[in-house]
Amino acid sequence: MKLNIAVLPGDGIGPEISAQGVDVMSAVCKKFGHEVCYEYALCGADAIDKVGDPFPEETYEICKKADAVLFSAVGDPKFDNDPTAKVRPEQGLLAMRKKLGLFANIRPVQTFKCLLHKSPLRADLVEGADFLCIRELTGGMYFGEKYQDNDMAYDTNMYTRPEIERILKVGFEYAMKRRKHLTVVDKANVLASSRLWRQIAQEMAPAYPEVRTDYMYVDNAAMRMIQEPGFFDVMVTENTFGDILTDEGSCISGSMGLLPSASTGESTPVFEPIHGSWPQAKGLNIANPLAQILSVAMLFEYFGCKVEGALIREAVDASLDAHVRTPEIQMEGGAKYGTKEVGAWIVDYIERHS
Repeated sequence: MKLNIAVLPGDGIGPEISAQGVDVMSAVCKKFGHEVCYEYALCGADAIDKVGDPFPEETYEICKKADAVLFSAVGDPKFDNDPTAKVRPEQGLLAMRKKLGLFANIRPVQTFKCLLHKSPLRADLVEGADFLCIRELTGGMYFGEKYQDNDMAYDTNMYTRPEIERILKVGFEYAMKRRKHLTVVDKANVLASSRLWRQIAQEMAPAYPEVRTDYMYVDNAAMRMIQEPGFFDVMVTENTFGDILTDEGSCISGSMGLLPSASTGESTPVFEPIHGSWPQAKGLNIANPLAQILSVAMLFEYFGCKVEGALIREAVDASLDAHVRTPEIQMEGGAKYGTKEVGAWIVDYIERHS
């Protein structure tokens, strides 16, 4: 197989974790006889500083021509702390999703047995938790009509039937591949857009008779994720609710540095860690590269390379079991490993194992 990969390192710790993801991908491709070609492109604050646009047209063209995008992170405090800024790094992320038609964000939430003690929840609650959050990415308030002046502001939360049907189809299909349980999360008791979501889900459910479909208000879903995360198999929801719930779900594992994601849709898929750019850690070699590396596993699996993805996951599990971990998940008194050292250990494992 030949892969053309667009690499968008972005801001903050992005370039550091991106390098580890690329090294792991190269090691896997070499081991399994795949050919891979990388093309790097600007995005986020780095792109604003260099060309004035968080997602330049040149970056879009590189992404559009690629087989997949390996993305890292965007964001910078100089924009976060300036509410008057007209151009922001995050606009580049939204533009990428919109231009590439990436309407489905797939975020697995899982726990690692050796890290259960790192979760803020009791070990008996989170042990065995394994579910997918599927978030609609290109509709809702993030992309609806907006207005702001000194005295009033609004964001329009609009969804159309085709937008809802296509993301629910993704949810039902993932449920069929897993434990055949789909939870549709909405706020149908208050929001008209949510009532349309629920109506369409109820219309589609009979086409998937093997799937147990239930419906849950977003506030109840947020509570249930903390009280009983093992209840969920596949969760599907709209853009704003999904943004919040997926970040909440990431805490279950004990570190945002452990969870990858995929964004798929009409064009080139994007694979990325769920965490942000953590600019305070830039250049310190302390950022956890595992979410980026697991994003590479998701990339291989997307193209049907299950053995390759499984080897990456095995290497990540082995690194955790061997206590080769960055500081935020290292055991007390454990050896010190940085971003580069963890990445190098995993590459070495891949090269030595089949």
